[in-house]
Amino acid sequence: MAASKSSWAPFPHDAKSFAYAGDTLKKAWPKLHAGDQEPYPDAKRAAALIAAAGKAAPKKLDADALAAELQEAWRAFHRGDFKQAFDLGNALGPVGASVAIKALGIHATYLVEDDGERLKRYEQAAKLAEAAVAALPDDANSHYRHAFALGRYSQGLSIAKALKAGIAGKVRDALDAALELAPKHAEAHTAMALYHAEIIGKVGAMIGGLTYGAKASEAEKHIKAALKLTPQSPIAHIEYGNLLLLLHGDREEDAVADAYEKAAKLKPLDAMEALDAAWAADQLE
Repeated sequence: MAASKSSWAPFPHDAKSFAYAGDTLKKAWPKLHAGDQEPYPDAKRAAALIAAAGKAAPKKLDADALAAELQEAWRAFHRGDFKQAFDLGNALGPVGASVAIKALGIHATYLVEDDGERLKRYEQAAKLAEAAVAALPDDANSHYRHAFALGRYSQGLSIAKALKAGIAGKVRDALDAALELAPKHAEAHTAMALYHAEIIGKVGAMIGGLTYGAKASEAEKHIKAALKLTPQSPIAHIEYGNLLLLLHGDREEDAVADAYEKAAKLKPLDAMEALDAAWAADQLE
């Protein structure tokens, strides 16, 4: 079932401060996208996307019209109207994939309760990302969104299934590509940290190191980079807590609680950060 036909649970918090109407979106953009380095979709960016995507670019839209559509999609994402963000982005094909995948993925992570449905949405997001990688290979977020979707999909499978499907290698390759194109991509650094930590957490340091090149030192290096780049981002602190749990278990439970507490106390800039912070607060109860 396509996500657009499925139920979309509404954003459960007050979204008034996340509207970003008119020029406020552009002003807030550097802070809103500190984590994913998404370029602001003005007409110049839209023209570059049309040129790069070639035949995969949306038909009958000039740069100004495409810029307006992308801005509307991102406004919808930031205020928590994830269905509209997905629909608008998805209608634009690969040039709208970044917002479509982010909306689909964040909504699935926090607002889809059924495990099977969540897995289907991550699978759909991964397919959209594959098309984006093919059309826009020089775009860091084509690769990052692919890694994000595959990573979340693999978390819903058994470790044996995920490893047999070779997902770990695909995630690693996608993150390497994203970080090569955008070295300051905090969310890609976070995902790379989790890549190392999850493999070690699931198969142990020795097999994880020999088979997948997973190292605790690499996990720590990448999460430190993410926290340095985005100290105000709830997800960086949450994933630092998750990383400590994966690598050290209960031995670091105080540091884990501290990380979640920091995330819960940060002032969210948009709906995604509000969901991140609410999740962190729930872990502390």
